[in-house]
Amino acid sequence: MEQKLEKVLNEIVTQQDTVGALLANRQGLCLGAKGNINPNVSGIAMAISKQVDKLEPNVSVPATICLYSGNKRCVIQKDGEITGIIYKQTTTPATLASN
Repeated sequence: MEQKLEKVLNEIVTQQDTVGALLANRQGLCLGAKGNINPNVSGIAMAISKQVDKLEPNVSVPATICLYSGNKRCVIQKDGEITGIIYKQTTTPATLASN
């Protein structure tokens, strides 16, 4: 199983703008991390994921949570027993449309 997780993490961190990726179990323990990401965020990301699940408990599709800060983005998605956390960084800061 560990080799499969390593393969998935390697595939994720090679994606454009991705600077780090982490996989956590249902207790929030880090199963693996690659790139520029702190393994200690696994518990926080899992807790955020659980809270979002409570917003719409009858939805069968897992929620995707996006947190933005300047030119960085944190994407969190829980799928079954595993939660994925991906850090992305764009070359220009994200701006909101002023419409």
